[in-house]
Amino acid sequence: MTRDLPNGRGHLTIVDDAEALARAAAARVVEVTRQAVDERGVAVIALSGGSTPKRMGELLATPDFAPFVPWDRTEIFWGDERWVPLEDAESNAGAALRGWLLQVADRGRVHPVDTTLPSPDAGAAAYEATIRERTGARLTIPAFDLILLGMGDDGHTASLFPETTALGREDALVVANHVPKLNTDRITFTYPMINAARDVVFLVGGAGKRETLHAVLDGPEQLRRYPSQGVRPAGGKLTWLVDRAAAEDLDEAE
Repeated sequence: MTRDLPNGRGHLTIVDDAEALARAAAARVVEVTRQAVDERGVAVIALSGGSTPKRMGELLATPDFAPFVPWDRTEIFWGDERWVPLEDAESNAGAALRGWLLQVADRGRVHPVDTTLPSPDAGAAAYEATIRERTGARLTIPAFDLILLGMGDDGHTASLFPETTALGREDALVVANHVPKLNTDRITFTYPMINAARDVVFLVGGAGKRETLHAVLDGPEQLRRYPSQGVRPAGGKLTWLVDRAAAEDLDEAE
């Protein structure tokens, strides 16, 4: 089931369960990367952490999907990262590389955040520089072909957490963001970077997300409380890909 959401909040697609969610996400990666390479010669995508992207990645490494992605022309980044070594189990990029990505991708086109630098601020600046170099967008905001996002129970997305400083950053495309409630530092894309994308897809699954998802999609705008509401691609598509467990109240709202 697919429907338009009110107030320019994108399109909602509801699938049956977590496996269908991962398969739909993998299919979107195939579709977008092929189209981007056909039209522009290269695809630029950003992955996210979490259980659904992990399963999506496992599927992308199978014969059902892997042969259909132009891996040798796809630049791969992450929309956010924990400030931990790549070898750490908490690293989004590290988990993807170990779990599935090295089986299929061109390693020279896979770009984790460099967390060996002296500080999160240095890591964020270096990541923005890498993105600009690889996309050729040195003076403009790069238009990613696809940015995959998740949404936390608190309404955060990427590492744009409620009431944190990164929500107001428009002077950079990638920033370090301190998250007081977790007592941790994260690297994250900012709204200007996300909202310049050609295609943004939220992957949301599980009954635990139901109440927040309803507030984000059908409630009043409260961006500092629900940062996911700040994702509004200026000239691109916004899709909420949601399983039935998370979408129950949204079904009732139709």
